[in-house]
Amino acid sequence: MLRDKYTADSLFRLVLEITKIKIDPELIEIDRILDNDEIFQLIKRDLSQRYPKTLITGRNSTPVEVVIREMAIKHLYDWSYEDTAQFVNDSLVLRWFCRVYLNPVCSDKTLLRWVNLIQPETLQLFNERLNRIALELKITRGRKLRTDGTVVETHIHYPTDSSLLEDGVRVLSRLVKQGQALLFDKAELTADTFRDRTRSARNAARCIYENTRRKSETAKARVKETYRHLVRIAQASVSQAGRVLAAVEDRTDKQAQKLKTSLEQFIPRIEQVIAQTKRRVFEGEKVPASEKIVSIFESHTDIICRGKANQPVEFGHKLWLDEVDGGIVSNYRILEGNPSDKNQWKPSLDQHVELFDRPPDQASADRGVYSAPNEAYAEKIGVKRVILPKPGHKSETRRQHERQRWFKRGRRFHAGVEGRISVLKRKHGLDRCLYHGDDGFGRWVGLGVIAGNLAVMGAALFARRPLEEEGVI
Repeated sequence: MLRDKYTADSLFRLVLEITKIKIDPELIEIDRILDNDEIFQLIKRDLSQRYPKTLITGRNSTPVEVVIREMAIKHLYDWSYEDTAQFVNDSLVLRWFCRVYLNPVCSDKTLLRWVNLIQPETLQLFNERLNRIALELKITRGRKLRTDGTVVETHIHYPTDSSLLEDGVRVLSRLVKQGQALLFDKAELTADTFRDRTRSARNAARCIYENTRRKSETAKARVKETYRHLVRIAQASVSQAGRVLAAVEDRTDKQAQKLKTSLEQFIPRIEQVIAQTKRRVFEGEKVPASEKIVSIFESHTDIICRGKANQPVEFGHKLWLDEVDGGIVSNYRILEGNPSDKNQWKPSLDQHVELFDRPPDQASADRGVYSAPNEAYAEKIGVKRVILPKPGHKSETRRQHERQRWFKRGRRFHAGVEGRISVLKRKHGLDRCLYHGDDGFGRWVGLGVIAGNLAVMGAALFARRPLEEEGVI
């Protein structure tokens, strides 16, 4: 049964008083922010979906309040689940913050299962609630908006056709082996159906890698020949997997259904890898990025080219961030594919108006966002200072416009969004997503942004505390 919270423990409070442990004042402020009923109900709604009767029956669960706080502390410090469980268990301060008190701390796997129930849309609402709290506490006023994009990578190795084919053969061979234990009574399935082709695929992929590094014509011919061999191995593995899938199609037991789901998931992906290898290697075709698959595990991954000298190609998703004065990320959007930055200006302004009930006094973006319609739209909805530097050739009138003091000051303010992105990547894990799947990616980004906002709000409230005590504010 889903519990709301543990009962406050007077003995634990006494232990804290006796030991006189010093608690990080910023953590105290974050604790107060998370003590919000609307946030609590948002997360509870998702956690209640674990089982049909989670709210009314079953053994007592990890309380909702504990899940929220352990989830926050994990992403606040960019810990693993194992580290989070260990640190909370070992620390009186974290036991107080997570409202665990003297109760047992849930395991890392239990916490992961609970967090996986939280939907990306819920985290968007969670972040909106944090923004309203920041507005109420006057951490931000929503008067300035700066917006920019970055890339969050998925947790994959660098994709090559040979490595993807090898991954596919390895996964299908493992699934086929699982099917062998279930289908031992099927006389029509011969030993060849369950053959493990992993070693053959690995040797072929290694041969391709070694010959690709050589520049001779003989090596190039050898690469193409080995690719044909590797594709044949992959096709044979797909054929084996197809026979196993047909054999478990009518089975209703749990193991068979799980195997069926895995086979239905991976077979089409590996067939896509085979098809793109044939087009690229054998037919010499330049396959468009939108038609490529770069990981059989994270098939949602996009190929993104932003013209960066040190990273010409990135694999993940483009993330668009809107930041308001006070350092609060008011909105984030995970973009599909590699759309133009120009298309993100209008949604950012519209979302700001929806959240703060007024347009910003100042809005800024990089030169990649500039267009005359974008400038006109911002002015139309009431933005007083539009900071969009024009790329390329500028007329004398335009140069004079961008030399105005308010424009230069706005450009300096806008530079801070790069720092915000850097902090989110370095401190809160937004450089690389370690969750799986499309929903997992949205969950990772949402929790990283929320952790960043909590850190900013905690620091801002702690900084103003002496001024409030002196009656200055």
